[in-house]
Amino acid sequence: MIGCVKTSGRLAAFAVAGLLAALPACSESDGRDGGGAGARTGADTARTGAPGTVFRGGRPGAAGAGDPYFPELGNGGYDVTHYALTLSYDPGSGRLEGTAEITAKATADLSAFNLDLLGMEVLSATVDGRGAGVRRDGQELTLQPREHLRKGAAFRGVVRYAGTPEPVTHDHGWREGWLRTDNGAVAFGEPTGSMSWFPGNHHPSDKASYDITVTVPKGVQAISNGQLRSRRTGGGRSTFHWHQAEPMASHVATVAIGSYDIKTSRTRSGVPVVSAVDTTAGVDEDGAVLGRFPEIMEWAEGRFGPYPFSSAGVIVDQAADVPYALETQTRATIPAGIFHTTNVVHETAHQWFGNSVTPRTWRDMWLNEGFATYAEWLWTEDHGGASAQDHFDRNHAKAADDDEWDFPPAEPPSASDISGQPVYVRGAMVIHKIRQAVGDEGFRSLVRGWTLSHRHGHASTRDFTSYVEARAGRKLDSIWDSWLYGDGKPS
Repeated sequence: MIGCVKTSGRLAAFAVAGLLAALPACSESDGRDGGGAGARTGADTARTGAPGTVFRGGRPGAAGAGDPYFPELGNGGYDVTHYALTLSYDPGSGRLEGTAEITAKATADLSAFNLDLLGMEVLSATVDGRGAGVRRDGQELTLQPREHLRKGAAFRGVVRYAGTPEPVTHDHGWREGWLRTDNGAVAFGEPTGSMSWFPGNHHPSDKASYDITVTVPKGVQAISNGQLRSRRTGGGRSTFHWHQAEPMASHVATVAIGSYDIKTSRTRSGVPVVSAVDTTAGVDEDGAVLGRFPEIMEWAEGRFGPYPFSSAGVIVDQAADVPYALETQTRATIPAGIFHTTNVVHETAHQWFGNSVTPRTWRDMWLNEGFATYAEWLWTEDHGGASAQDHFDRNHAKAADDDEWDFPPAEPPSASDISGQPVYVRGAMVIHKIRQAVGDEGFRSLVRGWTLSHRHGHASTRDFTSYVEARAGRKLDSIWDSWLYGDGKPS
């Protein structure tokens, strides 16, 4: 994702209003290894039981994953393996009808479990084909199956829902989630917006494969992640079925609905490319930026290792409709106003850093943004522009009271800061100090090894620092203490 340091001029602010307001830091546990705090009290508590109540050997799963910045995001007691989302959208009215089929595995004995869903009316819910108890409390949707789920058991939950999705609004008027556009909609999920358009375990620590099937009026396209499996038209409606085979965190799932010019091709390594350009965006489909995408992909594979997914591409929307660029998996979404090579490089790098190697919690977001920003520095260095050292020196020359030094990249003080400037630029400076420590060849090997060893997985800051020290063969406390965790401008 592009933050305030990018050419978009985005003022990133994730101080979430209302129920997702920044809260004091919690345990770093991902909340998926036990029941934890259960469903919250409410008028119909009797349907699911009070928090912590034991039901014949089971407990309600935790209502949050315990993230340091968004403790209510995600849920405990189960691990999703696949989402099958069937959506029908009317651009005129803005009404969305959906069925979410969630295949999961219980990681604890469960009497009930939670999903994240904000707004929308739940029409029905089943677990393993039988009607389930339903309770709503803010973003928490609690389902109580008729038979309790035993640890290790696979189960299938199905939720039918409908309504007009409302975007998640942050301080400074910042919006994410399901965003209506002039002729359709686009779904942005980072960090909390996916719960506005489908129920799920919306924390980066739980990744799954996806099938996303979208029905829209004839003449309207629906673009999503992965590969297009089928497209059919009849009765004045068109249905698009997209399949994302590799694991994906929900915050980089997307649907883009509207009028698009779609082009397909392949990279030199054989990866299918689907590029969708909003017909009203004013972007030259055959222009220099879109034309360089295969070159950018080839360069990125040389720098970061084999491309981790089975498809690639970009979605270009009107700048008025899409407020920022986001690394939506396999197909980054970039507004037309900032659709230039640097941003394509940044979002393409995220396919390795953030999408394939996903942060364990939102505290680890600097691993995404630091690497993606450093990719920009490497691109200019490899293409006759400023070297990474030039970028480093230019940024280090900034005054000690510049907001670049407001906080360490690995320790933003609150949820409102996880997309702040230090996470991007100072994060990239950490990466450059590692490169200086291990040398150019050692750095190239280190980066490719990191993306391969954690491919389709998760990583924390501690995982990364331990990995780097193992590859370097020595402690690098001077880098971590000053650049990663130190307050103020390092000397």
